[in-house]
Amino acid sequence: MRSIGEMARVGGLGVSALRFYDRAGVLVPAWVDPVSGYRWYGPGQLEEVRLLARLRRAGMPLADIRLVLAGWAGADGDLVRGLLQAHLRRLERGLADARSEFSALRALLDHREHPMTAPRTTVTRLSVPAPELAAALDAVRFAAGTDTELPMLGGILFDVEGEELHLVATDRYRMAVARARTTGHAGSGTQVVVPLPLADAMRALLTGEGAARFTVDGDRVTLETDDRQTSGRSLGHEFPDYRRLIQLPAGRRAHVDTAAFREALETGPIRAGETREQDGEPVDLSVLRVTEQGAVLVCDDGDDDRNDVAVNRDFLLHALTAGARDGLILEVGAPTAPLAIRRPDDEGAFSLLMPVRLED
Repeated sequence: MRSIGEMARVGGLGVSALRFYDRAGVLVPAWVDPVSGYRWYGPGQLEEVRLLARLRRAGMPLADIRLVLAGWAGADGDLVRGLLQAHLRRLERGLADARSEFSALRALLDHREHPMTAPRTTVTRLSVPAPELAAALDAVRFAAGTDTELPMLGGILFDVEGEELHLVATDRYRMAVARARTTGHAGSGTQVVVPLPLADAMRALLTGEGAARFTVDGDRVTLETDDRQTSGRSLGHEFPDYRRLIQLPAGRRAHVDTAAFREALETGPIRAGETREQDGEPVDLSVLRVTEQGAVLVCDDGDDDRNDVAVNRDFLLHALTAGARDGLILEVGAPTAPLAIRRPDDEGAFSLLMPVRLED
């Protein structure tokens, strides 16, 4: 007999997926402990779990999965082949439809009327306290993208508006926003995307307590501190409108001790075998629940609660480090809404993590 966790590891299905298929009557455990409710699987069920994992990855509907498993168990090859072929035809039709829609979208993009954007003729100069700019870079750097197909995300947005400088980075699955005070800028708002190598070179200069001088001249970006400077070209891509992305409905808030919460994540349970593809890499998940008393639990392998939120554990650990505070605020909304990690003393600096669905 194999436990549900062991079956998940060797069978290629997540624990929550096994629970889902049990509740759906598709793959019922050989035995369920009447006291603890824990599921156990027989030796002959490993092949079925692996088959189910393949069908799930192929996106087969639940009704057809039932028949495939029934046909497989009865060695009904004609039924199984027919169902596989029918699903393959559906996938091919769906791909053809998707190609058609994407072709139409590309045509719309090609024919959209873009306002003529004049080259940047004014020079933007401002001063930023070096410690504040260093802290802002540290707070957002972890969330920057590395996908070569999305080069506009491979940098950090410097958004100058009034007397504030916002720094923003995102790789689609997470976003970080920080801010610093500025002086000496009296012109209109300016946005420039600084490539990561240049942003890292800027951070290396920010070791003192004085002011750093930031200049945008055309596509040239320069940072000066004392007698040192670094300069380079900005990215020639438009950054997404991050203000739209951070407009979230209020969620349940919980104050956490950062060190204790980190330890709970590092030593607590993860979804064994419950991995999801994010940016081409498998990830381990931590499942969080905010209690009515305002505490955050790292959930075990008990039955899923509909308010549980699953996130990439490594991403969450990175966000805690970037938060750079002994205590942080976690804001948890619906299981499909981003998880927000905020600073108690500066809610203008925060991280957002996209959740991962636990349901099949």
